[in-house]
Amino acid sequence: MEFIEEKLLKYCENHSGNEGEVLQELTRFTHLNVLSPRMLSGHLQGSFLALLSKIIRPKNILEIGTYTGYSAICLAQGLQEGGTLITIDRNEELEDIVYNFVNKAQLQNRVKMMIGDAKQIIPKLDKTWDLIFIDADKEAYIQYFDLVIDKLNSGGIIIADNVLWSGKILEENTKDKSCLALQKFNEYIAKDPRVENVLLPIRDGLNVIRKK
Repeated sequence: MEFIEEKLLKYCENHSGNEGEVLQELTRFTHLNVLSPRMLSGHLQGSFLALLSKIIRPKNILEIGTYTGYSAICLAQGLQEGGTLITIDRNEELEDIVYNFVNKAQLQNRVKMMIGDAKQIIPKLDKTWDLIFIDADKEAYIQYFDLVIDKLNSGGIIIADNVLWSGKILEENTKDKSCLALQKFNEYIAKDPRVENVLLPIRDGLNVIRKK
């Protein structure tokens, strides 16, 4: 998943924003207690998400794919006073973990987790969004984008995670369904006249998309 050598990555982390005790504890807890801990955004990507959110100062954030809540805590740091982050995930077994660490981060009044299929939940949300983070099932990325683009405010940002798929995105004849879906998604975004984007090799790849 990483595209730079470990020592250089550690240097970047050591010279980026302080991760903080809550996120450090969440990282340790996830690695010890939850399957697939590599799904965490982690220090470097989390710092980027937090900084971008603080620059945007969003009123409403939507996150598709929660896992144990690391990225939600990072993104919520930039919310305006009275702003909210709604995060959606299918896995109800993670809900208690998410709220435990959201409470430790003192974000309990800003973060709401919804359990279920995001494709069914999103159309029912009567909000417009300033910032959206997509980090769920890869084969549905285009569908998620189509569901949210009309509710994204002009100048709003969508960030899609894992878009380089551990470097496999370059494989021309891949049979990996997730990789094929991400290849199609990246092409779809690059050709959409409603948006402008930059694809960044941060961790497993972030496609940062701005609505014109």
